[in-house]
Amino acid sequence: MMSHSLQIQACLDSLPPLWKGEPATDTSGALEGRRHKLVVLDDDPTGTQTVHGIPVLTDWKVEQLRSEFENDLPCFYLLTNSRSLPDHEARQLTQSISRSLKQAAGNQHTFTVVSRSDSTLRGHFPAETDVLQAELGPFDATLLIPFFEAGGRYTIHDTHYVLQDDQLVPAAETPFAKDSVFGYQNSNLKAWVEEKTKGRVTSEEVHSLSLDCIRTKGPEGVLEQLRDLKNGTVCIVNAAHTADLNVVAKACQQASKEGLRFLYRTGAQWVSSWLNLEPHIVRYSGTAENEDSAGGLIIVGSYVPVSSRQLSRLRGQPDLVEIECSVHDFLNETRCAERLKEIVLQMNEALSLKKNVVIFTSRDLITQGSSQGDLNIGNQVSHALVQIVKNLRLQPRFLIAKGGITSNDIATHGLGVKRAMVLGQAHPGIPVWELGPETNYPGMHYIVFPGNVGTDDTLLHIYQKLNP
Repeated sequence: MMSHSLQIQACLDSLPPLWKGEPATDTSGALEGRRHKLVVLDDDPTGTQTVHGIPVLTDWKVEQLRSEFENDLPCFYLLTNSRSLPDHEARQLTQSISRSLKQAAGNQHTFTVVSRSDSTLRGHFPAETDVLQAELGPFDATLLIPFFEAGGRYTIHDTHYVLQDDQLVPAAETPFAKDSVFGYQNSNLKAWVEEKTKGRVTSEEVHSLSLDCIRTKGPEGVLEQLRDLKNGTVCIVNAAHTADLNVVAKACQQASKEGLRFLYRTGAQWVSSWLNLEPHIVRYSGTAENEDSAGGLIIVGSYVPVSSRQLSRLRGQPDLVEIECSVHDFLNETRCAERLKEIVLQMNEALSLKKNVVIFTSRDLITQGSSQGDLNIGNQVSHALVQIVKNLRLQPRFLIAKGGITSNDIATHGLGVKRAMVLGQAHPGIPVWELGPETNYPGMHYIVFPGNVGTDDTLLHIYQKLNP
């Protein structure tokens, strides 16, 4: 197949210059009342990639949600992990959360909903947005905004690209589009919407905000186009720089003030633009050791090519104990139990000797040839990794979990997270959480490392920062 890749610098140079007006959003003035919240339903724990000082919840009981509406923070995340679920379960979960949000907010609070999903277009679309429209709508439009700068995801002329080296590769030509559960054939987002909605929404019915409009007309020009969106249509937001999203966010907030209602289906970048948050890198110069400290722990469940290359660069480091877990073993009930005992013993012995440990799944891809079967495999492997974490004898000096489902299940089932605070990022696109008092290790920093973010050396660089 002929590649339609673009050289990134030449492509960016061909675009209009960035908007020269004041692009910053103003959350204090654009929306009335301190009680208005941005609520992010995150289908994968890596979505906190661009924020800091924001809580992430794994529990959406009405009482917990009500307390979040009552505090002075502008936003909170609900970690649904719906990307690990089949379609019908994702719908049911979204419905349940929507109804809890309505009950918790009552007549006292207003909120804007973001359905945060993968910046390479994998996830339950339109299933989740359909449910949100039915439960929390009606919305004038759903804005589709997958741009994510730290991950190299750009939307230009309605086509979504993934940066590989210095080339912008159309998303449908990348391995992400071959995902056995969430695969797709179109990089043009108008055509992608038609594909995903099975023709219910045709490409001709999909609107878009162009970079020409965003960069030459600014927030007022974008606002004019937003006012024309009606009847739950879908609108593509083009973006090739964070400044583009800042312009759109300011226009959307003004539109909300005028009474327009939009549902947002986005990548991670949108939330920080809405909240006017600058990046915040958590600086590590190495964690001070004491007599009681154990070694650090890294768990790699993601098997995408980027993760495998990052793991390869990490391996061989001094005082790093490497433990490989065969996926075949994890899928055999008897062998899984035996192997888990061996892994837990080896891990705890190494950590007690202040050695660092990396536990990683075998790199071969095992598939059952169906989306449900492949989801089941992923969940079985993740369950095994959770059992390893639950059998820690000592608090690790640091904990890195690599992969979306892996990091979610370790957080919720392995560590007992109900509410964590996002401190910032260990590296652009790689969030750091501070665990809450309800967890196994209150106050510990937990690094949520997405499978498809960073260069080949990023995992090694973070490890070296933690071990100078």
